[in-house]
Amino acid sequence: MARQTILFGSAFLCLVVHPALAGPCTPEIDRAQAQVDTRLDAMAGAGPTGTESKAALLRRQPTPASIAAAEQKLGEGKPEEAALAALARARAADASGDKGGCDEALTLVRKALAQ
Repeated sequence: MARQTILFGSAFLCLVVHPALAGPCTPEIDRAQAQVDTRLDAMAGAGPTGTESKAALLRRQPTPASIAAAEQKLGEGKPEEAALAALARARAADASGDKGGCDEALTLVRKALAQ
């Protein structure tokens, strides 16, 4: 009985402590990611279309790199690419607890989205 109590108590404690492990600007990164995702969805629906590759015809799923390469060929994705790179820097700074670096990277995300 005591083992069960300790086990359930430990599991509960892990669930409660997990949100406290977030970095100094995790909520801002999540909001910025949502904005970038919205922008990418809008651009994907509005942009020009390209021809399907042979890999696509073989029912292979596209990778982010292959999608980015196809968009680059069509002249799309420059600001979005910069925003995604800045988000990656923001996440790295957030993981190391660098609030200043995170804020700086998030500023770059906003500038890229403003283009």
